[in-house]
This record gives sequence, structure tokens and C-alpha cells, in this order.
Amino acid sequence: MADEDLATLGPAAEPRTPAAPPADAGAARPSAAPEGVPERGSAPRWLPGIVIAGLVLAALNLRPAITSLGALLKEVRDGLGMSGTVAGLLTSVPALCFAVFGFAAPRLARRWGPGAIVCAGMVAVAVGVVVRPYAGGTPGFLAGSALALAGIAVSNVLLPVVIKTWFPERVGPMTGLYSMALALGTSLAAALTVPMTAALGGSWRTGLAVWGLLAVLAVVPWLVVLRRRPAGSPSAPAGGTLATAETPIRITSSPTAWALAVFFGLQATAAYITMGWMPQIFRDAGVSAGTAGVLLAVTMAVGVPLSFVLPRLAARMRHQGPLVVVLGVCGLAGYTGLGLAPAGGAWVWALLMGISNCAFPLALTMIGMRSVSAAGVVKLSAFAQSVGYLISIPGPLLVGTLYQHSGGWGLPIALMIGLMVPQIAVGVLAGRNRRIEDER
Repeated sequence: MADEDLATLGPAAEPRTPAAPPADAGAARPSAAPEGVPERGSAPRWLPGIVIAGLVLAALNLRPAITSLGALLKEVRDGLGMSGTVAGLLTSVPALCFAVFGFAAPRLARRWGPGAIVCAGMVAVAVGVVVRPYAGGTPGFLAGSALALAGIAVSNVLLPVVIKTWFPERVGPMTGLYSMALALGTSLAAALTVPMTAALGGSWRTGLAVWGLLAVLAVVPWLVVLRRRPAGSPSAPAGGTLATAETPIRITSSPTAWALAVFFGLQATAAYITMGWMPQIFRDAGVSAGTAGVLLAVTMAVGVPLSFVLPRLAARMRHQGPLVVVLGVCGLAGYTGLGLAPAGGAWVWALLMGISNCAFPLALTMIGMRSVSAAGVVKLSAFAQSVGYLISIPGPLLVGTLYQHSGGWGLPIALMIGLMVPQIAVGVLAGRNRRIEDER
């Protein structure tokens, strides 16, 4: 990415002024309005409210394409004739798509504007989710999944930038709102997919396709944002892009950026293994399909309140390392219990793993805090998420392979436990009170 690249969604309704003391930015505020935010009157006063609605609806769509598949993975495997290894590959596709399209997101946003790209991303989610069950065979299913995941990927990268740009004084609370909506969408898909499938006739194809309707709804506010951008404003062309000359940031030379990328990758590994395989672990232990789906929903639902509170708490701390350790210890306990007594303590393990999975909103908050500008955040977000998702690709695939060849869950769960230790270590490093601009 070019050093001068900056993708911002567009103007807030009013210019920002420094707050004293800032509660959640984690960095000193500029003495004037943030770059890319035009003066009063250049945008409708109600437009930030539409942006918030767009953030929430987009966040609701960032996981149902994945968790709905986890709830019906057995039926999908049987219907398409998938082996365990291929199913493991399927659970690795999200990470691959997030990495590939995450790298492209900032340049796409610079050319077309983040508003247009997020809007197009929601369209891609809707089309991909609806088409994949009916595309015919495993290749078609993978292609439809890739289309939906591409839309999710660009939104993953750009939504933290939207928050930094529109709400620079409220990074923690807005990240909490976005993370809470993401967790809510995740848990709803996990809890409702199986009963909705039964209510709609019992076809797993219908049960997966119905989630495309939620993505259609998410397109609406972004269309409003695009139509209501300030006409002729040089600071908001084509959906709100802005290029500014800044001190160059060599993101690959930043130890903090690398620590965040590895932390993001390891927490994503844990999250996608959980979403893709946890229902199967419970079902193999004798838990019914409906209850296994509810257990996954509990794991995701725990993140709804915690995802709102945790970013606010993290933004008020100089070092987020203690939070990383607490979440990691919960993960270690949950995986250990899942290996020793998956059915007997199912609800406890689901709760502990839900707490551990809140490393995701914590990582998003740290991305917003580790740079002083929206330009730095877009680079850090793209780098940490894209590299992180590349790191996470082998995890679900290894779990599927180990499960198929060992005939049980002992080795896969041992892998999950082993990966949690370095996640804690790099998370503590990423949580230090540093900025990437200081590490040039």
C-alpha cells in the first residue's frame, strides 16, 4: 500500500475538537478537526446516525455465513459428499478470503470510497450466501462461500477505519457497539439455523440461504450514505475517500504491527476452529444437533455484552496485556474441559470459550489505539487482519485432518491448547502503550 493511502468513509456532521482528557482514543488528539473531516454543514447532521446503523447492520452480517455453516456442517458434508479433510478446508476458506481481500480493501477504498466498498461487500455477502447451497457440488459451494467471504473481508478491514474517522473521540464505545453487533449476529446464526431449517422444510440448503436476507437489509444504510455524501466536496469523493500526504509509515518494520498481526491470527484460529468444529465435538459426545447449535450460540452470545464492555475498558488502560491473559486463561480452561468431559460440562466449556473469543474485539480496539491517525489505522488494520488471517489458515484444516486420521478429538483439542500459549504471549506484546508512528 502506498504511504499516502488513506481510506475514510467521509465527514462527520460537525468538526471535532480535542477532548480533555480523552477517554478512549489511547493517543493524543490533534488541535483541530481530524484530517478528512470537513467543516460544519458539509454533510447532513443526521448522517452519522445512518453511519451507525450501517456499522451495526454490517457487523451483524460478518459471521452468519460461517456460523450457520458450522451448525449444519454434518448435513452439508453428507449432502455434498465431503471428507473430513475437505470439510477442514472449508472451515479454512474464511481465513484465506479474509487475508487475500483484506490486503485489497484499502486500495479499493481509495479508488471507490469505503462507503461504496462496504455497500458492495454486503451485496456480495447476500449473493454468495443465497447462491452457494444451490451452486451444485463442492466446487460451487466453495465458490459461493468465497464470494460472501470476500464481502465480509473488505468490511472487516474498513469498518475500524470508519470508526476512527467518524468517531475519533469514541473509538472504544463505537468499537464496542460494532463488536457487540458482530457477536449478536454470530450467536443468532448459531442458535436459529437448525430450528429455522426445520421450520422451512428441513433442507440444509434453505437453512443456509435464508441468511442472505440479513445482508440485503444491510445494504440500505450504505446506499443512503453514498447518496447523501457532500456534493462536490473534495474531501468526500466517490463515497468518502481522501488521500493526504503524511509521514511515511513502514508498517512491516513495526514490532507492534507484527505482534498485533500474530495475536490477531492466533485468536482467529481459535475462533474459526470453535465456530466450525465445536458443534461436531458436542455431537460426537452424544449431544443432539439442536443442543449443539445452542451451545455454539451460548459461546457466541457471551460475546454480546462482553464485546460492548471490553473495548471501553481496554481503551482506558495504558497496557491491555492483563486482559489478554484473562481471556487466554479462560480459553485454556475451556479447551481442557472440552477434551476431558465434553458432554458433562458442556455449558461451562461453552461459556469459557465464549469469554476467550472476546480476544477479537480486544484486537480491534488495540488496532484503533496503536496509531494516532485514520491513515495509520487503515494500514494497521489491513496489515494485522490480512497477515493474521493468513496465519490462521492452517488451524481449521489441521483440526479436520487430525480428527479424520486419529478418529477422535484428543489431538485436535491438544492443538487448540498449544496455540493458546503463544496467543497470550504476543497479545501481551501487542498491548503495550506504543504507536506504529513511533517505530519508523
